[in-house]
Amino acid sequence: MTYKRDGRAPVPVNERVSAIMSRIRAKNTKPELLLRSLLRKAGHTGYRLHYAKVPGRPDITFVRRRVAVFVHGCFWHGCPFCQPALPKSNSAFWMNKVATNQARDARKSGALRKAGWKVVIVRECQLRDHPGKQVARVIKALEG
Repeated sequence: MTYKRDGRAPVPVNERVSAIMSRIRAKNTKPELLLRSLLRKAGHTGYRLHYAKVPGRPDITFVRRRVAVFVHGCFWHGCPFCQPALPKSNSAFWMNKVATNQARDARKSGALRKAGWKVVIVRECQLRDHPGKQVARVIKALEG
């Protein structure tokens, strides 16, 4: 199967890689679904998903309490905790891609904080290893 290219990413050597990469979602990822499920179990509902009326369009937004939650995948956001390896092919592209994502993340968080919002960043590896602790961080922001 051939995929339409927009010119932003390098052409993969293997079409199988292209097929895999095309299935990666930006919304409703497994870590995001897990966090939402844990928040519901803890009794914290009433959030908005990918709320466009605030800077940065957070993954989970508690509008009334002014708390924005971002769920970051370790590979795409360059996790400082688990430090995932970047692909060896097109390494310059991937280093630039992750650095650009990190800069964008910092801009989004900064804009929200400047507007008086509390920002909680939950990383995929932390959520996987210590889900209760990550939910507690969000709840602390909601109650604090």
